[in-house]
Formats: sequence, structure tokens, C-alpha cells
Amino acid sequence: MNPQPSAPTCVRHPDRPTGLACTRCGRPACPECLRPASVGQHCVDCVRAGQKETRQVRTVAGAVAGRSTVPYVTYGLILVNVVVYAITAFQSRDLFDNAQGGTTFFTSRLFYDWVLVPAVVSNGEWIRVIGSGFLHYGPIHLALNMFALWVIGRSLEPPLGRLRFLAVYLVSMLGGAAACMLFQGPLEATAGASGAVYGLFGAITVLLLRLRQNATQMYILIGINLFISFSIPHISIAGHLGGLVAGTLAALGLLFLPERLGAKTQEAARSIGWASLAVIGLIALAIIAARAITLG
Repeated sequence: MNPQPSAPTCVRHPDRPTGLACTRCGRPACPECLRPASVGQHCVDCVRAGQKETRQVRTVAGAVAGRSTVPYVTYGLILVNVVVYAITAFQSRDLFDNAQGGTTFFTSRLFYDWVLVPAVVSNGEWIRVIGSGFLHYGPIHLALNMFALWVIGRSLEPPLGRLRFLAVYLVSMLGGAAACMLFQGPLEATAGASGAVYGLFGAITVLLLRLRQNATQMYILIGINLFISFSIPHISIAGHLGGLVAGTLAALGLLFLPERLGAKTQEAARSIGWASLAVIGLIALAIIAARAITLG
């Protein structure tokens, strides 16, 4: 009498006999290793392979769609600005006049070390190019910039993706600093996140155009802010305009340039977008360096 053939065992659990199998690869599998599928059931190995093969849905900027929409970078930038302000207020012993304390010099050491002064940058103090973008003259200046960053960041960060959003913010900051170096007096001091915020204004306007949505409200908002910049004394017009131009160009490079250059794949489009951001940032740095050399 012939012996009964042994029952097949699960490929992942050899000690478990099973009469089930994966409908994709045909290998025997126990109930624990099978997952329901549109047709039959797939083993966990085939499920993982299928997930890798599935193309991720991406936004127009190349960010993975469906990820968390919580704008962590926006909140992080706001936190950094608030912490820096708190340090300057503590050092100056004045919550409302954290920069000068009513005198002609900066009573906060951090403010003194980071405020953007073209002639001092020319002496090699490059930290001021970025550091000045996190300083603010008083709580109203801070509150206005952080409110604008909060409003724009929540709408712009998810479609751009966190890293691209941060890159646009920093490139806009560099653009504002470059304009200040180029057009302001050698001893004129500038501080604030306004250049970066104006860059986000330009970037979200470009995003609306890319999505074929009405950008009229952004045109009005930018127009009002520019009018205020030109109307109120001691506001850095150059910093605002420089940030606006840099942020707008950065968004154009991310959202329109890949298509214009005929990018065939998502990878190529993302590479072109990142390259355009790098080029704009390098141009801003080159302007800052050239101006520093002429002042040195």
C-alpha cells in the first residue's frame, strides 16, 4: 500500500501544513501569511513586491501625495523664529525693544552678531546672511511675519513637500539678503523673515497658476504688502523684493521648468527642479560674495 503524500507546508512556516496557496506565485502559505486580494489571496511576500511596483502618486511639485498634511517645517520655522526672539529679548532685558533698547547700539549680543550689515559681512561674518532672517525688531514685526508664514506655509508645504518647501524658504531668504547687500548702504542694518515670507508669496502664486486656479487674491495681497513696504520708513524694500523674486523663480523652476525642458519621467522632473533651486541659491550667494568683495 502506497503511503499518503504529505501535505504541503507554508513557505514561511515549514512546521505548518496547509492546503492554501498564494494565487499570485502559487506557493503554499498558511492563513497567517495570506492577505485578501481583488482576485484570491496573496502571500505577504507578493504583497510587499506589489507595493514596491506600484507607482506613487505625486503632486505637481513631485512630492508624494497622501503623506501627512501637517506642515511640520512651517511650525518648525515659526518655533525657531520665536526662540531666537526670546533670546534677544532676554539678552536686551526688554520684551518690546529687543534690538536697541532705546540706544544706538544693539543690546542683545545675538542681535549684534546676526543682524545683516553689508560692510560687516564683507569682513567674513557670513552667518549674518542667514542669521538675520531669524531676527525681528519687536513683537509686532515677529507676529506679522509668523502669521504670514503660518497662513502660507499650511497651504504651500504639502504640495511642495517638506524639503522643497524648506529649500524655497531658504532660497528666498538668500535672495532677500543678496538684494540688501547689493542695494542698501554698507552700514545699514537689516533683519527679519520678510524676505523669505515674500518668497513664499511668490511661490504660492506660481503654484496657483500651475494648478490653473485663480491667483487674484495673491496678486492683491502682494500688491498691498509692496505698497506698505514703499510707504513706511525703515522697511527693507530691497529685502522684500529680493525675496519675492527668488521665491517666484524657485517655484517656476520646480513647477514649470521640468515640463518646458521635456522631462519624460518623474525622476527627471524632480532632478530639474532641485537643480533650478540650487542655481538660484548659488546666484544669490555669488551676488553676496561679489558685493562683499567690493566692500572689503
